[in-house]
Amino acid sequence: MDLGARLEGRRILITGASSGLGAHFARLCARNGARVAIAARRADRLQALVGELRESGAQDAISLPLDVSDEASVKACIGDAVEALGGLDTLVNNAGMASQGLSIDHSTADFDAVLSVNLRGVWLMATEAGRHWRETGTPGAIVNIASVLGLRVATGVAPYAISKAGVVQLTKAMALELARFNIRVNAIAPGYFSTEINEGFFETAQGQAMLKRIPMRRTGEMEELDAPFLLLASDASSFMTGAIVPVDGGHLVNSL
Repeated sequence: MDLGARLEGRRILITGASSGLGAHFARLCARNGARVAIAARRADRLQALVGELRESGAQDAISLPLDVSDEASVKACIGDAVEALGGLDTLVNNAGMASQGLSIDHSTADFDAVLSVNLRGVWLMATEAGRHWRETGTPGAIVNIASVLGLRVATGVAPYAISKAGVVQLTKAMALELARFNIRVNAIAPGYFSTEINEGFFETAQGQAMLKRIPMRRTGEMEELDAPFLLLASDASSFMTGAIVPVDGGHLVNSL
């Protein structure tokens, strides 16, 4: 099965697409023939990526301003994406942030900021897209970017881990409720990949110690997310919903 071919003509909205995994997924979708809308807060980066996508052949790629923590911004983004793309087939909830430090050293503002983007933002985007699909009677797919830290924990990232555990349960709960409307909700749970959110961490002593606990003894390469993403973002996964797909080098099965 050619998973990439399953994206041909598919209309996909990707949040947090100004860098990291979001930008990678945007390039992957465009390369495989999807019509792509990328959304984030950093407009300058979005414009640069749109230019790159169009130069590579995705002439109808567009960028949209989005603050996933703001309900009005979410509603406008979904509406604008539907109008610009002529509909919506797949929503990719990728926007995220993290904060470092022990839980007792985090302020309430730190905690609220992470949960607002990583969990509330996913909820707002997913429910707004779900309402659109229910009202129009069209099928839809949601791919949430969770994390292995939503399934296990590590020291110093409590708000992030809590938020991603919420994304895992959100994925399952919405999958259960929305299946009747032909809306599928799945998640990828990446292990450790080098992105802006953790830039420099894996060169530290703590980062090196973390790598030693991963059975494959390394971080993932971005391309190693491609096949799971293409599966969940397309109709190749038409009988999958509520699935959490780890891509983690064995992190979740490492020895105590």
